[in-house]
Amino acid sequence: MLENTVDGALRRLGYPKDEMTSHGFRSMAASRLNEMGWNADAIERQLAQAESNKVRAAYTNAAQYLDERTRMMQAWADYLDGLKNGASVIPFRKTG
Repeated sequence: MLENTVDGALRRLGYPKDEMTSHGFRSMAASRLNEMGWNADAIERQLAQAESNKVRAAYTNAAQYLDERTRMMQAWADYLDGLKNGASVIPFRKTG
């Protein structure tokens, strides 16, 4: 999905550009999944990050880590459901 498509949907939902972007969601997911202990390569494949090493990119398969990515996305969905259902969350406060 194109970045502009997601950003447009966020604007229509009422999120201003300085509050949330598609890249913000990607960054948030990558950070939290790493904190949860998932394989960094599996996270990058799931988030469709381009491989910076051109030789490695030529041999990278979209299905790479598929079993782990499936488990990871279920864990992510469970995590988000927990937040939605009132899990203990420490709010961030804006400074300045």
